[in-house]
Amino acid sequence: MPEATRETLIDALEQIATLLELKGENPFKIRAYRTGAETVRTHPGDFLQLARDNALGGIKGIGEALRDKLHLLASTGTLPFLENLKAEFPDTIFELFDISGLGAKKIAALYAELGVGSIADLQKACESGEAAKLSGFGAKTAAKLLEAIQSRATYADTFRVDQVAPAAREILEYLRDHPDTSRAEVAGSFRRGKETVHDLDFLVATKHPEAIMEAFVIPPWVQSVIASGPTKTSVRLHSGVQCDLRAVSNAEFPFALAYFTGSKEHNIQLRARALKHGWTLNEYRFAPTGPDSPEVPEEIYDEAEIHRALGLEFIDPALREGSGEIEASENNTLPRLVELENLRGTFHNHTTASDGHATLRQMAEAAMELGLEYLGIADHSKASFQANGLDETRLRAQLEEIHALNEEYGPDFRLFAGSEVDILRDGSLDFPDELLAELDYVVASVHNVFNLPESEMTARLLRAVENPYVTMLGHLTGRLLLKRESYAVNVPAILEACAANNTMVELNANPWRLDMDWRWWRMAREKGVRCAINPDAHSVHGLQDLWYGVRTARKGWLGRQDVVNCLPLGKIEAALAIKRPR
Repeated sequence: MPEATRETLIDALEQIATLLELKGENPFKIRAYRTGAETVRTHPGDFLQLARDNALGGIKGIGEALRDKLHLLASTGTLPFLENLKAEFPDTIFELFDISGLGAKKIAALYAELGVGSIADLQKACESGEAAKLSGFGAKTAAKLLEAIQSRATYADTFRVDQVAPAAREILEYLRDHPDTSRAEVAGSFRRGKETVHDLDFLVATKHPEAIMEAFVIPPWVQSVIASGPTKTSVRLHSGVQCDLRAVSNAEFPFALAYFTGSKEHNIQLRARALKHGWTLNEYRFAPTGPDSPEVPEEIYDEAEIHRALGLEFIDPALREGSGEIEASENNTLPRLVELENLRGTFHNHTTASDGHATLRQMAEAAMELGLEYLGIADHSKASFQANGLDETRLRAQLEEIHALNEEYGPDFRLFAGSEVDILRDGSLDFPDELLAELDYVVASVHNVFNLPESEMTARLLRAVENPYVTMLGHLTGRLLLKRESYAVNVPAILEACAANNTMVELNANPWRLDMDWRWWRMAREKGVRCAINPDAHSVHGLQDLWYGVRTARKGWLGRQDVVNCLPLGKIEAALAIKRPR
């Protein structure tokens, strides 16, 4: 019988909510389990021990039914209620939720009508034409589902950064704790801050590589050993991620770290620069190209000293893509990149008023706990009915609640009243300007009709950009990483308009989005477009996604001066109001 962990409790509650949704149960009952999962995730104490001791009374979000189930699961490792629910469906039914365009209602219909319980079943049903015959589906929906299945297959060996970050941290800590480790780092595309990765690369400096390699294959997170040698070992985790470990000497470590961090294009340019100095550069050392070459540097301890030997200032791993960072380093024009601690607040956040899992007060207190000076609340507008969007009456009621809390909190913390307003098909907004004028700021986002031609989608966004009450555009291209491609839009034209209209662009820090993509931020920066790093948080835990946003901002060459929410309370107000009619 496996021992329960906090993650076990969270997964159980989330699975119960999903299975109840498939059964068409009461939405309030489903929401209670999702709220319970969020409470378990964010509780500051030893929740597992409290559950074992049956001492969960008084914890908000944990009712009597949940309390009993959590106590049983924590103390025995099993939960018959969940097992009975699972028995009603095939194990593979959960994978259908990975397919873009499928929610619980459609999955339930597919299963009830056609016995579709896996992606393989879904593909057959779509290809045979049976799925198209179901109510609410049709030929277009079936074709889109086949496209989504193909997209999932294409990305089968690719992972979002949030899917690998916990493993990267845990394995790195494990390696650093080994007594034979001198130094250890994560390398590869993860270290460079890419939004998706194929694998994780680890590097260790040691005098005893065999001992490190033996230790690498035994932790419980290892599913299988792919290859094992004296200085390199590859394993596959239970999540499917391949992890490669290389061991080098302490003297070789900085060269190996630079090489295995990449990118390939950056390394080629760095080696070419070394050749101009009369040296070769590889993953182990500098070496003279011939007998008349200048003397190679004797002591190289870290990557900064490699760069210095080549006449460069240190190039942060986030910038190493072979896209001008060498020239900028040589000319001392590299930006000082934004840091997580530079952020003073954030704006795109949801509460239980729409589709969030935490109340207004809970979100505010979580923000204060993180040391933020302000938090913007931007619940959905009424057109996002699937997200319980607010109408005018409910939004004005929320404004009153925000004002009351600000009175309570005093001058050191402020809630800003906003809305994530839908950009409708014609580019108009879901609320009239008179209501938008009552808000502190507005996030304007596209949530439907993603299939417009590029010219129409661009015109749609341009109209929103030009609205005097739109403070910032939310998730500009609408992508969901590894699930849904960006819609067709002329990003340079949008950035040009944002610069002309003083409209900010969001860097949506949710790891499913990381939108606008880092590849566009240098252009935005050069045009003077301000960035707002927002977590699109639907829970207190979601505020932690700011870390992913800062990683992406750094990759986009952004400094604190480029990110509006680095401004402190007292200055941010003017930035939010800059384009509004006086």
